Amino acid sequence: MTTNTTTKNHEGGPVWDWAAGHGPVTGALSATTGAFALATTGAATGMPPGWVITAGAAGAIGHTISSLRDRLSARTIGMRSASWLVGAGWTTWAITTGPLSWAALGSLAVIGVGIGTTAHSTLLHEEARELEALAAAERQVAAELSAGRRAIAAEWVDRVQRVCGITLRVLAVEMWPTGTGFTIDAELPAGGTTYGRIAQESAKLSADARLPHGCTATAGPGIDQGRVLIDVTTKNVLEQEVFYPSDYSRLSIRTGIPWGLRTNADEIKAYLREQCALVVGPTGSGKTNMVHTILAGFARAEDVLTWVIDLNAGSAGLPWARPAFDTHGHPVDGVHPGIDWLAASHQEALVMLNAAVRIAKHRKTAYQDLMAQANTDLLPISPQIPQIMLVVDEGAEILSSNDRELKKLAALILEVIRIARAMGIRTVLTALGATSSVVGNLMIRREAKVRVALTGGEKEGMDLGKQFPGSRGLKPEQAPYKGSGFMGTPESEVGLFKSWRILPNQIRDIVTATSSIHPTLDKPSMKAAGGTYADRWAPERTAWMRDHTLTPGAAGPAAQSEPNNGGGLNLSALRDQQPAPAADEDAAVRAFMEQIDQQFGTAPEPPKDSERPAAPGLNLSALRPENNAARQAALRILMDAGPEGTGASAIARALADEHGTSRQTVVGWLKEWAEEGEAVRVGEGTKTRYVHRRHI
Repeated sequence: MTTNTTTKNHEGGPVWDWAAGHGPVTGALSATTGAFALATTGAATGMPPGWVITAGAAGAIGHTISSLRDRLSARTIGMRSASWLVGAGWTTWAITTGPLSWAALGSLAVIGVGIGTTAHSTLLHEEARELEALAAAERQVAAELSAGRRAIAAEWVDRVQRVCGITLRVLAVEMWPTGTGFTIDAELPAGGTTYGRIAQESAKLSADARLPHGCTATAGPGIDQGRVLIDVTTKNVLEQEVFYPSDYSRLSIRTGIPWGLRTNADEIKAYLREQCALVVGPTGSGKTNMVHTILAGFARAEDVLTWVIDLNAGSAGLPWARPAFDTHGHPVDGVHPGIDWLAASHQEALVMLNAAVRIAKHRKTAYQDLMAQANTDLLPISPQIPQIMLVVDEGAEILSSNDRELKKLAALILEVIRIARAMGIRTVLTALGATSSVVGNLMIRREAKVRVALTGGEKEGMDLGKQFPGSRGLKPEQAPYKGSGFMGTPESEVGLFKSWRILPNQIRDIVTATSSIHPTLDKPSMKAAGGTYADRWAPERTAWMRDHTLTPGAAGPAAQSEPNNGGGLNLSALRDQQPAPAADEDAAVRAFMEQIDQQFGTAPEPPKDSERPAAPGLNLSALRPENNAARQAALRILMDAGPEGTGASAIARALADEHGTSRQTVVGWLKEWAEEGEAVRVGEGTKTRYVHRRHI
């Protein structure tokens, strides 16, 4: 039964809600006024009294049927039927004797009060019945659920006893809201038993429980050292493709960056204020997508600037930088790159890493007062003083490489990891496999405590025991799906997880949505970084992003440096990025030789190579036209060698008849071309050869 209600109109007066049902008062008032109106009309028109009795009986029968359909109580059914019959009886009597007598009016008032009182009593009775029925249903559900939980507890007590030889006392069973599993909270037996004895038998427990593939039973620490939490996954969420959330709200490095989902569909976060991270995944496991997920989290952080090093043409960072620039390399209004700096070449990476080292050292002195005020030895990271996250794609391979150029990068990466923790510069390294060469570095093992292994079912090179020492029972077969694997942090045990799927159009959306969130580098750090940082997005520095004929770093920081005003020789003017006609080279060298003669005076023509005694100092004869012609000839031989490349001895033999160039001179040219990116060195020792960059 519902209550009649009123609302207020725009002028503030009450308005009756005629669509609402009757309550005890309005129901009684409606019944008495209706009976009085019918009796008055009937008496005036000479209505036969039998019609009223017939209508009252029909109303009583109709309400009885509707009440039975609504499953109302017998008290309510009797009250409604009696109200119809009493009202019909009074109306019949009033038509016969006259409704305007005091006896008729008084008896009608008594009938109205009786109907209202009885209706209120039955309404309370019906509400009590509804509450009791609801409570009974809840008690039944709770009883059934408790029975189910008791069955689960008994089953797993028996299972742990059978597999691990440990008798547990289950305190609670929590069903996951996602419906994908449950958690058992149990008390360990006396005698110093630890949860580790159960954790190491995870695979056996999963097999004994006949869990589906991809589902596990993992044990972790409870509320104290005498308790254990056993997470049991009953539905495999790893096989599903889960897209990155559309919520691009503000994050912070202090509160953690979400990297994916656990098997219970809870987000797992990486806390990187002081920790570095290592992400391992072979080709096809979803590692690149994982890198984009990491960059998405950093883009949403209000106190993080992301620097990306990807020597594979910058592919990891390009989708995050391109939406912020037009086809000419000019910034798009209102859009900032999703990353703060991108290095796609050795030269740019060296500049970036050197800037990071300078920033770390400068922050140590520039923010002494701030750290003293905060009473901490860690730099207080904030949107005003952001943390720099250095993401190096395949960075672990750089650290383990024997290549001379990569060793320079490796030394600087390790320097950043070693000195920059307190000053807010941390690294995320990726690798193709969890091999000894990758995780064998002591600095990586000690600092990269946030670790991810994307397996995709791949077994080769996935030594999970080395990446997650002390964790047993981890097998690549447990995560055979793309984007799935294992993740462990200092805050959470190693366990299965699923990385989000992120598409290129969503990357553009994130870059646009988070442009207003990105912080700017603090002034002391910007000063330490230097001009190369300020010009990092200059159109000439990023031309390779738009012009596919250019090599990343072709117009690098060296080309953008300030001219030398010290009065010395500008030897860099002779470094050629592209081969030029010999006539132009000869003219340039002759002009440069005239510059030497004007500044230092002339000297007698030096003797032939065979007559010249060995002497220390600069070999200025390499600048003369005849040597420059030999250099261009050597470069043409290198280009003609194709993808197989050639060596210094072969080039020297080809130049011997016409130019008489020694092998040592050719070695110097090849080293210089390798440093400039004109050529790439392949092999070591006697098998060393060089390949021109156009064949790479």
